[in-house]
Amino acid sequence: MLKVLVVDDDQGLRLSVKSALVSSQKFEVDEAFDGINALEKYEASNPKYDIVILDVDMPRLNGLETLKKLKEKNPGLIVIMLTANATVQDAVQAVKDGAYDYLSKPVSADDLLALLEKAVAAHRLISSIAASSPILHEEGRKIIGSNSQMQKVFNIIYKLAKVETPVLIRGASGTGKELVARAIHFNSSRKDGKFVAINCSAIPENLFESELFGHEKGSFTGADQRKVGKFQYAEGGTLFLDEVGDMPALMQVKILRVLQEKMFTPVGSNREFPTNVRIIAATNRPLEEMITKGTFREDLFYRLNVVPVILPALAERMDDIDRMVQNFIRKFNEIHKKAIRGISPDALSILKKYSWPGNIRELENVIEHAFVLEVSQVITPISLPESLLETVGVDLLNPESLLPFKAAHSSQTEESDIETSESDDLLTIEDMDVEDLASTDVNENFDFNAQKEAFEKEFIIKALKAFRGRINQTALHANIPKKTLLRKIEKYGIVAKDFQ
Repeated sequence: MLKVLVVDDDQGLRLSVKSALVSSQKFEVDEAFDGINALEKYEASNPKYDIVILDVDMPRLNGLETLKKLKEKNPGLIVIMLTANATVQDAVQAVKDGAYDYLSKPVSADDLLALLEKAVAAHRLISSIAASSPILHEEGRKIIGSNSQMQKVFNIIYKLAKVETPVLIRGASGTGKELVARAIHFNSSRKDGKFVAINCSAIPENLFESELFGHEKGSFTGADQRKVGKFQYAEGGTLFLDEVGDMPALMQVKILRVLQEKMFTPVGSNREFPTNVRIIAATNRPLEEMITKGTFREDLFYRLNVVPVILPALAERMDDIDRMVQNFIRKFNEIHKKAIRGISPDALSILKKYSWPGNIRELENVIEHAFVLEVSQVITPISLPESLLETVGVDLLNPESLLPFKAAHSSQTEESDIETSESDDLLTIEDMDVEDLASTDVNENFDFNAQKEAFEKEFIIKALKAFRGRINQTALHANIPKKTLLRKIEKYGIVAKDFQ
């Protein structure tokens, strides 16, 4: 439930706004009677407010000054301005100063709730970029971002959302470049316009100009009707040029002209059309080297690279993996209608040992893979992809290979500061039932053979559950020779039909 502070010197309006929000059962609402009272309540709140609904015209400290002070404390705070018709100009200025949007009085409950829904969705985009932000709050809990590079990214995103300059997002494949572009768009004044994405590496060179600028009927063979290009389609919104480093040289010249002149000409037309589109570009290519080789225009680079956003690889921000995993668990619980509660400590240690060449996209794929295979309520090493386990040196048929990861977790637990890490979302061994563990606790029994047999039995039972007692499927996916599987089933007295 999101915390909201309603700030207005009109008690009747505060009551009506509060009633509308409380009736939706999505918000916890407090009131403040002016700007100074709002700042006092914000400082005293714990956890902090997610949303502030703020009147423009108030005694002691008006809404515009209050907005600036609140944004200094938390740039990620969602602020909705309330204004009388006479002060709409002030409200527009407030949006430029960091407010998400404004509503004119009298306030319609439906309009307010709809606007809040859009604002929350827009800000959650930024939260999703790292699944941990130093300046956002979610469901009443502060989300900590431990990576300084990502903290810089968050602050840049908020600043870029309030200006109209072109943006160049750089980072390896899978680092979330399109997500950043969407976050900028949906937090900007263009949020009500279209967000149109185009992959420059996927368009044939001879169709590139038509795809971006459109064409007139009969302008070339096959042009049997007029086509609207992406610039015209995105009018008033944002055009995202993904993999801009793969753009043909001729198109680089034409894009540069559009950025400079704010005009474009469809293929086969004699007319120029004005365009009001913001350009956000992204690439994983080394543009500086391409400039040296003459394959990317230097003037276009500088036109796009006004305020670059550089996304670090996942391997450079391992401390954020905990939150990302929790974020993906919530996402896939909704998609797959499951009730996974978290991830076991040794499985999390394995993920942190991996180098993640595919970055965030690969991590998301791994968690979804685990969702499909996991039969307990906790993601365990058994449900992780075999290729990942092999890379980090884990052999599920050898319990000893998991010991370093259990030890790594124990060491991290001893050294971690609970107040800073806030890792209560992650399940510890004490939180789990024995059935949720990938293997038994070796501290209970130091007999290697007994431990190995206990692990084998547990592993085979989980695998049979996952594949509904089908011997061939279990042997194939668990990487056990069929003869070995049948022998182990007989040895441990397991009945495969019990799991059909």
